[in-house]
Amino acid sequence: MTRVSDPIIAMRVHVLRMPTLATHAHGIGDVSSFDTIILELKTSSGITGWGEASPWPVFTGTVEASVAALHVFMRPYLMGADPCLVEKHLAAMDRMVVNCTEAKAAVEMALLDIMGKMSGFSVGDLIGGRCHDAIPLSFSVANPNYDLDRETVKEFYARNIRIYKLKAGFASHEFDVMRLQDLRNTYGSEIDLRVDYNQGMHAYEAIRRLKDLERFDLTFIEQPVPRTNIEAMARITQAIDTPILADESVFGPRDALTVVKMQAADLFSLKIMKSGGIRRGLEVAAIARAAGIGVYGGCMLETGIAHMAGLHMMSAIPDLTLGCEFYMPTCFLVEDILAHPFPEVDGKIQVPTSPGLGVEVDPERLARYRTRLWE
Repeated sequence: MTRVSDPIIAMRVHVLRMPTLATHAHGIGDVSSFDTIILELKTSSGITGWGEASPWPVFTGTVEASVAALHVFMRPYLMGADPCLVEKHLAAMDRMVVNCTEAKAAVEMALLDIMGKMSGFSVGDLIGGRCHDAIPLSFSVANPNYDLDRETVKEFYARNIRIYKLKAGFASHEFDVMRLQDLRNTYGSEIDLRVDYNQGMHAYEAIRRLKDLERFDLTFIEQPVPRTNIEAMARITQAIDTPILADESVFGPRDALTVVKMQAADLFSLKIMKSGGIRRGLEVAAIARAAGIGVYGGCMLETGIAHMAGLHMMSAIPDLTLGCEFYMPTCFLVEDILAHPFPEVDGKIQVPTSPGLGVEVDPERLARYRTRLWE
């Protein structure tokens, strides 16, 4: 049977400024609001595909770079293109512009959203099929005012959220120990507790301080040192009993191979923004599986569009055991741009089964938070 041609005929690039409910501090900087890019592709039959590019200057890149990649370089290529030739388009984008993984992830999201709406399949079905119907949710304890965070955790614990990742390294070691001690004293073994340094430690102090945290029975310690210091990551991984998770050190498949060869991590954080989309993220997951490395569903500063794409990716990974941190639409943003709430039930994110990404964007909210538009 011949597939009916339905080429892309229109493209809009929205830049949004999203306000948050609280400040979140990280080892590489504080966040009280963030800019993100929403991509809107439309086909000749009127099908709309949504994508999101959410760069962070201290991590993956800038909004300006992603906008230029989308509007200047990728727009001429995408006009008239068949949206179903996803891998062909990803390869072409890799040739036309280096880096800008967030922009490439946004294009892939929108193409898969269109494909799903054409076929009636969800994105999870298109990339291999769901292995999980729901994934446990992790919340990041990151407010520099810990009294406020303590109340937030109490509220989320009542919602049956049981995974908490404490952001560390932005203040003193004593502050980090105090918060871990308080959470363990309050909730005991009822919560799954992790720590994320976001590269915030010096290599010379890392092993001594991390050994001091092992008494809190942590599930993992994430990215203690700068991403390029793979040698230090390897030394820490060998010296510490608690599993070490690589985030910033593993963007794509090449990074994953390097970390595996150097035995520089026990776990990987998968993120579509740093990998350049769902398909590249699954390639990282395949390398991890072959090396006996576990994976975790990480996120960037995103709205429900990118979170939903990440949820589809994680749902297709059979050996996922560490949950995901797709908490921003329901726990961090003042308001999401989706018309319907992100599907969190009983401490777990529910994987949608509707065609495409399963998102409906609220046009009024999209306009309310938009600061710039290219069309």
